[in-house]
Amino acid sequence: MHITPLNRRRWQLFRQNGRGYWSFWIFAVLFLISVFAPFLASDRPILVSYKGELLYPTFVDYPESKFGGFLARTDFRDPVNQDEINANGWMIWPPIRYSYNTVNNELPSPAPSPPAFQLSRADACVKYPLGAEDPNCVFGNLNWLGTDDQGRDVVARLVYGFRISVAFGLILTLFSSLIGMAAGAVQGYFGGWTDLIFQRFIEIWTSMPGLYLLIILAAFITPTFWILLFIQILFSWTSIVGLVRAEFLRARNFEYVRAARALGLSDGRIMVKHLLPNAVVSTVTFMPFILAGSVTVLTSLDFLGFGLPPGSPSLGELIAQGKNNLQAPWLGLTGFLVVSVMLSLLVFIGEAVRDALDPRKTFA
Repeated sequence: MHITPLNRRRWQLFRQNGRGYWSFWIFAVLFLISVFAPFLASDRPILVSYKGELLYPTFVDYPESKFGGFLARTDFRDPVNQDEINANGWMIWPPIRYSYNTVNNELPSPAPSPPAFQLSRADACVKYPLGAEDPNCVFGNLNWLGTDDQGRDVVARLVYGFRISVAFGLILTLFSSLIGMAAGAVQGYFGGWTDLIFQRFIEIWTSMPGLYLLIILAAFITPTFWILLFIQILFSWTSIVGLVRAEFLRARNFEYVRAARALGLSDGRIMVKHLLPNAVVSTVTFMPFILAGSVTVLTSLDFLGFGLPPGSPSLGELIAQGKNNLQAPWLGLTGFLVVSVMLSLLVFIGEAVRDALDPRKTFA
């Protein structure tokens, strides 16, 4: 793949910003880990060998009748099922033996339970004394950051909540940028009445209270990930229109654009091939900040109770639990630290991208 000298120079400038460069890699690693959340935190084994047959509980729901039971779905945390599988094979568990919705019924204290760094007498650990060498018992049943007020492991909910927050922000940033760039391009290129009418429409559209609309919709339907995403896209695309519009207004009368018109190129081809690349550079500069704002919006909605459905792993819901359970400071502190670190990394990345695309530094 050929890299132009200009892009090579931009990459060098990005690397020279150590804070932004390392923030990018830290954020990428954290997101990559969260993508494989079912292999890191789950109440199902990753791989099971039972009577010579390999099973994949992470991807397939096996009926309990396969292991001599009668339920429609196997509970692999049930000691009876574990004894049956261990007697006829083996299991490989993830490091954290809790999913985001797994309730720990063997807590040493009432929920919310504080962080536990010792063996709990839960599940497989019932049959092993303290200090046993069973790795599943030693590492799998610990609540490293405690549990929430429903007995669910905080670390597991953090991993899944981080994944949902970043995925929500990435999708929202992508579609908002695409719609905003298209609208700004049309406004800036054609100008005149098109620009005037579109500007009045945007002023009216942005004056609509998005939060109130969400509250009204929540009274009729249960907000889901995709419904929230769609509503946020409806109101977030306007944030980038002004920037793209200004770029097209500035460049639409340049000599190379006039020459393209004289050669008979269509308006669409001129916009996409000659004007859009200049607007993309300035748009990319704002994308990390748009992503940070998107994560903040979802966290705020979950904190207020108008976000994802109850029970969904959410950073905002964890912070709300911390507010409602002041006797459990690990809940609020954990949620606050994770959100703070995530937003700080995104801001540092945005600053590095902005410096890398700055023409004053690129052509210095």
